[in-house]
Amino acid sequence: MVIDGNTRVYAVIGDPVSAVRSPEWFNMLFDKNGVNAVLIPLQVGRDDLAAAFAGLKTMRNLDGLVVTMPHKAPMCQLLDELGPAARTVEAVNAARREPDGRWIGDMFDGRGCVRGLRDQGHEVEGRSVFLLGTGAAGSAVAFALAEAGVRQLVIDDVDDQRRVRVAQRVREAFPGVDVQAGELGASEYDLVINATPLGMKPGDPLPFDPAGLPASTLVVDVITKPVMTPLLDQAQQSGHRIHGGNHMHAGQAIEAARFFGLNI
Repeated sequence: MVIDGNTRVYAVIGDPVSAVRSPEWFNMLFDKNGVNAVLIPLQVGRDDLAAAFAGLKTMRNLDGLVVTMPHKAPMCQLLDELGPAARTVEAVNAARREPDGRWIGDMFDGRGCVRGLRDQGHEVEGRSVFLLGTGAAGSAVAFALAEAGVRQLVIDDVDDQRRVRVAQRVREAFPGVDVQAGELGASEYDLVINATPLGMKPGDPLPFDPAGLPASTLVVDVITKPVMTPLLDQAQQSGHRIHGGNHMHAGQAIEAARFFGLNI
């Protein structure tokens, strides 16, 4: 990749940014598709978001931003327009500059998850899914699963009010899908998804014990580092098929790149 005066610039903003995979995925896509663009990481503190974004908007070769924690929710207040997923989950993870200078944002964590599952041969349409975690990423996954036509979606979170609120919003957006707030329990699901941070740090407890799940259940973790989380390792040892977060983030990069208007 050669950077010159015509290179278009994208950035991922977050705090911290040491673990983000966006530069890896996007720059690989740019290089593979012959796009004269680069994506760089920018560490922006929680209290500095508004000032940083105001400055970034003045940079005329900056075409888009990837947004990660802790900015996914507060970024919504700084943008001129939100897409449908962002409006539902009240968070964004990508924003682009329009020709008239306005900034539009949407959420692609969920659609990236669905794309990643499908790219690995795991269809979600008509399936029964349990999702643990309703943060920005988990809420986006819930939206995208319903959008993709799952038969049943049960959502859980340690925050009971939040899981009920997310289930209600997704149900209102997709009334044809059976969306409920509930617990894993003894029910049988085709897919069980961890969308919590549990597994990122050494010593984290398992978000749930996969050993009690039916052998046919696909165990999914959205965490990218480590690639093999304790949950996935335990699930594999108990004979389950597993699906890691790297597939979600590869799919997310493609979805966001197309949102940026790139022919990828």
